[in-house]
Amino acid sequence: MAGAQAPSPTLLGGRPLAHAHNAYPEDGQWSDRIDRALALPQRPLVIEQDLALSGAQQSVVSHDAELSGSEPTLEQHFFARVRPIVERAIQAGDSWDRPLLVLHLDFKTNQRAHHRAVWDLLVRHESWLTTVPSGGGALKRGPLLVLTENGEDQERDFTEWANAHGSFLLFGSIPSAVLASSDDAAERARILRSATPDVLVPSRATTYRRWVNFSWGAVEEGGPSRAGAWTAEDRARLVSLVDRAHQQGLLVRFYTLNGHSAAANRGWTASYNFGSLDAVRQRWHAAIDTGVDLIATDQPGELTAVLQTAARPAAKPW
Repeated sequence: MAGAQAPSPTLLGGRPLAHAHNAYPEDGQWSDRIDRALALPQRPLVIEQDLALSGAQQSVVSHDAELSGSEPTLEQHFFARVRPIVERAIQAGDSWDRPLLVLHLDFKTNQRAHHRAVWDLLVRHESWLTTVPSGGGALKRGPLLVLTENGEDQERDFTEWANAHGSFLLFGSIPSAVLASSDDAAERARILRSATPDVLVPSRATTYRRWVNFSWGAVEEGGPSRAGAWTAEDRARLVSLVDRAHQQGLLVRFYTLNGHSAAANRGWTASYNFGSLDAVRQRWHAAIDTGVDLIATDQPGELTAVLQTAARPAAKPW
């Protein structure tokens, strides 16, 4: 495992960003999600792709581990789509004090073969990537930053291949906190909301681990669909989690903050819905004000509009 280090230099510009959640088709619908994400007036653009391993041993974009066979590969759906954007920027001689694009990988299957398929894909696109020597050191900045989570054996596999290759090509989140278990959903929600920041963020950044990933249930018990009025206590809880993550040298992401009517739903998960734009805008403003790095939503256009007009804190060194 890579060793601990001081807080990393600014990876994303040090300001809150809209994170386009699940920007891929589902059940043959919503094929415009990635195009809508790529059209956002934000740099870097932050786009999530959920992944599963196909029978052909390719990484395909899918919300579920069980596949129909019609799913596009990650290379087709993301890399081919962004190639003109990246190559145009490289040819223009743009600098990469922050990336142009952030690709967030959410592995739904964690076979070693799947990890290898993604690693090999990244090697083929290494000239695009933000990387770091496997033994630690300064970032080599590129137009694309790749983040992954902490799925089973990811750190083991990606560290092994990084050591052989000489560089990390992607960066994981810290391991999840160890919390008391319960068969009761309401009790699990209470346990998460009552866990202290040092329990929820137990470790520091390393060469490989660069971020921490929270459901909104860590702030408001039960998450968006169970939330009541936004309170000063909720805000203090959010501040405590963001501050702890940043003190540990980590970027922090919260998911998934939506607010819409049933008629406006475009295939989004019910438990992520605060029920109205007014309700979710309160949380978006709170996340912006407190310095959340990645604010995940299925409504990134609406959030980007808020970000453009919100008074945001000064850029921070994480």
